[in-house]
Amino acid sequence: MNLRYSLFIIVLVMLFASCKTASITKNSKTSLYKNEVFACYYHNKFNGRKTANGDIFSNSKLTAAHKTLTFGSQVLVTNLVNNKSVIVTINDRGPFTKGLEIDLSKKAFDAISHDKKAGKLSVKLELLNHSK
Repeated sequence: MNLRYSLFIIVLVMLFASCKTASITKNSKTSLYKNEVFACYYHNKFNGRKTANGDIFSNSKLTAAHKTLTFGSQVLVTNLVNNKSVIVTINDRGPFTKGLEIDLSKKAFDAISHDKKAGKLSVKLELLNHSK
């Protein structure tokens, strides 16, 4: 193989390795909401219960609880350890444990987790603003 081709392959591999779980469209902008806060996840016992906005909770959806963000807000949650991200929609209130900022569905938590046994993650939260 020639050097140019080898470099091209290396660059492609690096680009794919750095891809995030979240897919942000060209018309989306983010604004930093909070950096270096903790996220946890919902226990399975909440499956099937109503959330604060009236939705039925499911740990298999990409949703989250936050104490003050508006229902329907979309938040880009990035794990600060591995830089993986996921987009969640706020549909509930919480968490109500001191030191925790956002409560993710299990699907969202697992999508960005670096340790499947972890109970909380250090994350960055960015609000998504979709331009029309």
